[in-house]
Amino acid sequence: MRKVLVITYYWPPAGGPGVQRWLKFVKYLPDFDIEPWVYIPENPTYPLIDENLGIEISKEIKILKQPIKEPYAWAGLLSKKKTKTISSGIIQEKDPSVLEKFLLWVRGNLFIPDARKLWVEPSVKFLSTIIEKEKIDTIITTGPPHSVHLIGLGLKKKFPIQWIADFRDPWTSIGYHKKLRLTKASQKKHKAMESAVLNNADRIVVTSNTTKEEFGHLTDKPIKTITNGFDDSHKVTELDSKFTISHIGSLLTGRNPEALWEALKELVTENELFKKVLKIQLAGVVGEEVLESIRKNQLESYMSSLGYLSHDQVLEVQQRSQVLLLLEIDSEETKGIIPGKLFEYLSAKRPILAIGPNGWEAGQMVENCGAGAFYGKNSKSEFKDVLLNWFKAYEKGTLICDSEGIEQYHRRELTQQLANFISWESS
Repeated sequence: MRKVLVITYYWPPAGGPGVQRWLKFVKYLPDFDIEPWVYIPENPTYPLIDENLGIEISKEIKILKQPIKEPYAWAGLLSKKKTKTISSGIIQEKDPSVLEKFLLWVRGNLFIPDARKLWVEPSVKFLSTIIEKEKIDTIITTGPPHSVHLIGLGLKKKFPIQWIADFRDPWTSIGYHKKLRLTKASQKKHKAMESAVLNNADRIVVTSNTTKEEFGHLTDKPIKTITNGFDDSHKVTELDSKFTISHIGSLLTGRNPEALWEALKELVTENELFKKVLKIQLAGVVGEEVLESIRKNQLESYMSSLGYLSHDQVLEVQQRSQVLLLLEIDSEETKGIIPGKLFEYLSAKRPILAIGPNGWEAGQMVENCGAGAFYGKNSKSEFKDVLLNWFKAYEKGTLICDSEGIEQYHRRELTQQLANFISWESS
């Protein structure tokens, strides 16, 4: 069985889709004659915790740990309140304070590529011994944080190993990168590091075709798109009795579907039956501007805010809902973002209302699978029409989702693609 070393920052008990990607790959790799060894920080700072995810880790998986020094005791200010999701890619509030602007400048210019950079050198030293002792010939780094890729770069310089760099998100082209208040010198450093990783790794894995195309202009190394996916889960057979429209995950200013709230207000006003059974269910962090939009459209009494849920709870909410919301910021930079929840939405087989930028890859996937409808953010009349059609089917007990081709996104199928890419030899 071939040994492969996976280097990742996020691992249970951390929560979120970034954890699940490699948790599932590691789960299924032994099925394809690959023995994964996982290297993680011993004392990380995780913004979300989900203890249940750790249950899936086989006791046979080798887990390696080393301490990490990260300046998050004070930098944690960046992950609270107005800038809650900076680490995942979006700075939400329109008017950050002077202190917050300063901290963004520090984050962007003093910690390049990110605040986990101090883990790189000790990790290269520690893993060098492991690679020599265990005769490991393949390593995989997954980012963000992109400093993890610098560990791969350091090991590649020392050993004749195969290095695969997995990008769960782009690097310098992601939306929040422009908001880090980078100096020209800092921008140049980020670009140089990105280029070094893309051109020294033997192969690149990305999560969207948009990122594959972008990276194709920066390197001639083989690039493969392996999306996120869904795994087997207990199926809930009983749907909510109300016409429940659910959104899973952070819903902050940039993703606020104002035209949707307006459409729902009109449907509530015009349709007495719709008014009696509507339920808007939001699981995760909900921004104040979103709540204000809901209040402005007199929908507050229909809203249920569930807060952060464990992954198991999320699956149940998705499977019980009548309609699932998939939202993305309307910008050029977000066209290639495919939220991890999309695949579990597909597995839940409930109609998906996708709202995002023109050409959004995730929205096109919804349409291609016949899993729902995809519109731009200002499509109020279209929102009303599709929701009214779904509501009529709900009343008859016939609201179903006949999606097709979703098995290609099962975690085991995706892991087989990864295993083939690991073993693939270029001609």
